[in-house]
Amino acid sequence: MIAQALFGTLFIAALALFARNIRRIGRNIHLGRPEARNDRKGERWALMARVALGQSKMVARPVAGVMHILIYAGFVIINLEVLEIVIDGLFGTHRVFAFLGGFYDFLIGGFEVLAVGVLLACVVFIARRAVLQLPRFHKPEMKGWPSKDAMIILVTEIALMGAFLKMNAADQVLAQRGVEHYSTAGSYPVSALLQPFFMGMSDGAVIAFERFFWWFHILGILAFLNYLVVSKHLHILLAFPNVWYSKLAPRTEFANMPRITGEVRSMVDPSVPPPDPAQPRTVAGVEMTERFGAKDVFDLSWKSLMDAYSCTECGRCTSECPANLTGKLLSPRKIMMDTRDRLEEVGKAIDAKGKWEDDGKSLHSRISEEELWACTTCNACTQACPVNIDPVSIIMEMRRYKVMEESSTRPALTSMFNNIENNGAPWAFGPDRRMEWADEMKS
Repeated sequence: MIAQALFGTLFIAALALFARNIRRIGRNIHLGRPEARNDRKGERWALMARVALGQSKMVARPVAGVMHILIYAGFVIINLEVLEIVIDGLFGTHRVFAFLGGFYDFLIGGFEVLAVGVLLACVVFIARRAVLQLPRFHKPEMKGWPSKDAMIILVTEIALMGAFLKMNAADQVLAQRGVEHYSTAGSYPVSALLQPFFMGMSDGAVIAFERFFWWFHILGILAFLNYLVVSKHLHILLAFPNVWYSKLAPRTEFANMPRITGEVRSMVDPSVPPPDPAQPRTVAGVEMTERFGAKDVFDLSWKSLMDAYSCTECGRCTSECPANLTGKLLSPRKIMMDTRDRLEEVGKAIDAKGKWEDDGKSLHSRISEEELWACTTCNACTQACPVNIDPVSIIMEMRRYKVMEESSTRPALTSMFNNIENNGAPWAFGPDRRMEWADEMKS
């Protein structure tokens, strides 16, 4: 009874902490601007099934894709085994689903095979980072905590799968000896190979090992559950909704700002009245006035903020970015990491003070002009992302702010803007001379 009470307390505490963190993340995402993303539902469900569930973009790189599918399948399917462990822990039962008979044998055997697949995949991923040192895992933004975060998860998964197999091995040794509470049930194609390790031990020693691995496995899973919501592995939960809310318009299509569109129409046609300023919205206890472009996370859409939390820092976006490949400072992965870090910083400030108070910083404190203007808006990053994250939309909103509110831009663009204003075209000659240019091109 003491063990059941202890397990129940820890289980409820872990779930409560997890729920608290999920609410905090949801609150942070909703600090962004509202944006409608619920149209064309049929297309969205199909896209989610193909990209998030079917992992269609992961297998564009076969080695990483297959390894990730192994871990993904193992994570999802082995959680069925966790359900049995939780029930046993709460009610003091043992292998409560054993009544399923042959199907139970199939399940346990499948779990063990998947556990080995997860182990092998994690070893391969560690080798790719630490031994092969693939360039995309060693970009400047990956130094320090991001690299440690990845290793912590991989090593933890290896430890959890190892504990699962050793728990099964000890359990079956005790069942074969007829020890009370332990029953022969299930099929163990992998852990059977580990049983000789326990054969020479006393019943008490084997029980101690079995209980240790049982507690280590389930407490490790509960700890992992709460770790993933404060790490890059939050994508495990957000990949599905993030893909569902993907941008369905062509990737290179950018939405006009209704206020600016209305101003232009009013300038072209004086009979059209200028639009009224947008009503301020209240966010974290503060009124946020309309802004042209994005100065801080409040000015980005909620979807862009969900994108930031969904990023797993795999670096496929950066490895495909032509600006990054030619030595420019821009890294789409860093854009997403910086956005997430700033959002977390803002969220912690709100938690501490109960409302938002300007801290003198912004998203532009983390992302430089050089990074923003290096982007060619080719959308190679959005095409490469396995969960349809869109770094370009963040870059474009931040550019809009620099141009429209700070009048800060590149010299070449300044010249182009002046020409458009004065000549109605990007070139340095008036409309009356356009045919001269065409004649010169013919000659």
